[in-house]
Amino acid sequence: MLRNLYDWILKWAQTPYGTWALFILAFCESSFFPIPPDILLIAMAIAAPARSFSYALICSVGSVTGGCLGYFIGWQFMAGIGDHIIRLYGLADKFDYIQALYIKYDAWAIAVAGFTPIPYKVFTISAGAFDINFLVFTVASAVSRSARFFLIGALIYTFGAKIQTFIDKYFNMLAVGVTVLIVAGFALIKYLF
Repeated sequence: MLRNLYDWILKWAQTPYGTWALFILAFCESSFFPIPPDILLIAMAIAAPARSFSYALICSVGSVTGGCLGYFIGWQFMAGIGDHIIRLYGLADKFDYIQALYIKYDAWAIAVAGFTPIPYKVFTISAGAFDINFLVFTVASAVSRSARFFLIGALIYTFGAKIQTFIDKYFNMLAVGVTVLIVAGFALIKYLF
């Protein structure tokens, strides 16, 4: 079923509605949908490398807006909708762990989840459930999601279609490496100031 869904999403890249599909996919993935928008972003950027950064921006805005919906679900509807979404992905046992991450790291937990392959929807919903500061949540989401999608856009803009295989194969390693660089950069800024 997931493979059929994946193929269906890729077909949107070849339609005039691909940009809207990218926004909607990014929006939905941040709050409840299982397929990440990266696949459609990659397909569309490879088809039109000069528009890679425009697509990354659309994906970022859709994702952050969808994350706000996830936050709202956790804040107002955790008992009904939020719990169901988290159980649907088999992550109910991780909920207490995520709460501990929020208590200890606050915005860092959101930023890391927003950039890495960790299911971001779990963090958006739980941020609302744990009443994380909404402004902190939004800024951390915007920075991390934009970093993720603009990295993909920049790679495709620079290297073209040949980078797709590399991204598909090494995305997790790239995400971890960039996350380490982001955390180190923020730690350095905090140390200097």
